[in-house]
Amino acid sequence: MTAVAATAPADRSGKVLNRTLWTLQVLLGLFFIVASGLPKVLGEANAVRIFNEIGFGDWFRYFTGVVEIAGGIGLLVPRLSGFAAAGLSVTVVLAAATQAFIMGAPGLAPFPMVLAVLFAWMAYQRRDGIVALREMLFC
Repeated sequence: MTAVAATAPADRSGKVLNRTLWTLQVLLGLFFIVASGLPKVLGEANAVRIFNEIGFGDWFRYFTGVVEIAGGIGLLVPRLSGFAAAGLSVTVVLAAATQAFIMGAPGLAPFPMVLAVLFAWMAYQRRDGIVALREMLFC
């Protein structure tokens, strides 16, 4: 009876953490698919204007949109969620650097950096999945 009482709070906190992670993953996954990636791929006027200001051309807008859509989908797939979170953390750090240094708008950089911290935390929490995926692919 004592062993059950001792493990119950830890088990409950693990379930709360897992639910929190999945809630964030679903919300951010949908955000990156619908609000971030699709406008770039579909050529929404503001996305076209921003990428023209950056000076990399349409190919980079399409590439970025596809990366964001793939990352958003990856967040929704249990086996890929840790890897997708790690990849999106790199993507948003690069977006913050682009905003701060290329576009000259350092005031816009904090939002992607907050996302980078969230994605890094998600990747850390899902690290077992990252290791399992790596072993599946490279062993």
